Amino acid sequence: MTRRTALALALLVAATACTRVGEPTPLRVGALYPLSGSQGPGGIDEHRGVLLAAELAGGQPRGVGPIEVVSIDVPAADAAPGAVAALDEAGVDLVVGSYGSTISAVIARATAARGLLFWETGAVGMLPPGVARGELTFRMAPTGAVLGRNAIAFVAERLAGELGRSPSSLRFGVAFVRDAYGRAVARGALAEIRERGLHLVGRFGYDALNTHWRAFARRIERAGVEVLFVSAYLEDGIAMRRAIVREDVPLVASIGTSSSYCMPEFGAALGPDAVGLFASDKPDAGAIDPSALGPDARELLERASRAYRERWGRPMSAAALAGFSAAWALFHEVLPRARSADPLDVAAAARGLELPVGALPNGSGLRFGSPGTPDAGDNLRAASVIWEWVRPGEHVVVWPPLFATAPVRALPP
Repeated sequence: MTRRTALALALLVAATACTRVGEPTPLRVGALYPLSGSQGPGGIDEHRGVLLAAELAGGQPRGVGPIEVVSIDVPAADAAPGAVAALDEAGVDLVVGSYGSTISAVIARATAARGLLFWETGAVGMLPPGVARGELTFRMAPTGAVLGRNAIAFVAERLAGELGRSPSSLRFGVAFVRDAYGRAVARGALAEIRERGLHLVGRFGYDALNTHWRAFARRIERAGVEVLFVSAYLEDGIAMRRAIVREDVPLVASIGTSSSYCMPEFGAALGPDAVGLFASDKPDAGAIDPSALGPDARELLERASRAYRERWGRPMSAAALAGFSAAWALFHEVLPRARSADPLDVAAAARGLELPVGALPNGSGLRFGSPGTPDAGDNLRAASVIWEWVRPGEHVVVWPPLFATAPVRALPP
């Protein structure tokens, strides 16, 4: 156990010991997110969404008491086993996390081995075998494969026409970081390209910490890529984009995904060089058509957005809204239907619950794939959208029509 995890466990035990006699015992839920390190910006946002959901959900039914979120910083995958062990040893049975796909895979394995329930709020990468998917492991966000497929579908069904091209005439390239997240998203994009009979001219895998970006950009140009799909993290996504601009690679379109192109920090760092780029991701609070939401979800989105801005001085990002919506589903929808807070009872309640699209404040519904199926434990009604950066620091949702807030503008990337 690391020193950081041991300290978090000591604080958890101390907090438990301070509960006054006669007060309802809090329902403790572990929260494992990267609150520092390279994935810290997104992890912090998603974690804040979870904290806000616990607060707005209020007291837990059946006399259990209020929800107490027990947070441990997991900056990288190697910190996850110790963090899960600390929660288990302190009697915490329900775990939410984790924003990062590589982190999520390790948490899922560790929680399954200990019989804990894991509720993934934002990570999109593939999970390894043996993690009790649909039994004790549930994922609320759209999978990476879905994000990749949606990106290519958008280009083929909507953007190609705006470019005055047929989809079959475009030359596609897929750039991806070589890890669980990058491969999962790229796999979806490549499958969609193949099934639609589109023209793939190159796959460009890379190491996020050891890539010469200008040479990488020249490889993309030599391959004749016109539409570049990118599955990257924030820092490497920015570096790749800067290199493409410096090398004047003649793209007609570029679309990325959830850990780079969609993030406010991406637009802030690149300024004008982000304009014209698209992102396939979960929606954020400021870029979703509220008319697509049910009345309760619409009111909740307004309330959460206002509370988030008051507390943290910024709007809810896609990661923050994902964390809030996923945690709200667990705290407000699933737990009240569970016979007890035991992981098996909570899992049974999750499997038995269905919510229509638009029932949650990020536009999602809820229906989990059954154990033993290819989609086991995945939320089959998770919302995803296509964003476009239309001005420095400003993006809008352009697809699908249900959630769009502005029309597509085929700006030069």
